[in-house]
Amino acid sequence: MSGLIGKKVGMTSLFDENGKNIPCTVIQAGPCVVTQVRTEEVDGYNALQLGFDDKKAKSSNKALDGHFKKAGTVAKKRVVEFQGFEGEYKLGDSNTVEHFTEGEFVDVSGTSKGKGFQGVVKRHGFAGVGQATHGQHNRLRAPGSIGAASYPARVFKGMRMAGRMGGDKVKVQNLRVLKVVADKNLLVIKGAIPGHKNSYVIIEK
Repeated sequence: MSGLIGKKVGMTSLFDENGKNIPCTVIQAGPCVVTQVRTEEVDGYNALQLGFDDKKAKSSNKALDGHFKKAGTVAKKRVVEFQGFEGEYKLGDSNTVEHFTEGEFVDVSGTSKGKGFQGVVKRHGFAGVGQATHGQHNRLRAPGSIGAASYPARVFKGMRMAGRMGGDKVKVQNLRVLKVVADKNLLVIKGAIPGHKNSYVIIEK
């Protein structure tokens, strides 16, 4: 399962050969530097640790500086491990969007937008208690009953209620790569992906 770390640039749209307008997301993917090579002999598994987006020197510490110095690069803001890379890689190697081809399908994961404290209608899709008749002047977006009375005399765990919404790790699978702009390290992917603009995402093959 090889991949890259990227940053969500924003959304746009493209026209296909039939003139249909396709919504798509632009991702700045890479270049990602190999900052550590995990091996079966030393670590017990095989993986590549990739770093993306340079970090300011004042935001780093000596331990991180020493780790990244082994790879011949500066400290990175985002570090992720990937397994299943094909071919031989060594410290300091760079991975770019040329790793991907147009037309293939990828999985993209990121952190969804935080929406704060929300009610059951927005958070879980409830329809409300009912119509605004028979004296129900303030029940249109209410959750309704949340349990029985004397038995079980408690609310079951997992009851869908109001609460914090968003800010979760979300993976969207099988998104088609529409265009690869190698000179600008951009991937144009069909559909929407989680996160706000300039948020970090992980693209996996």
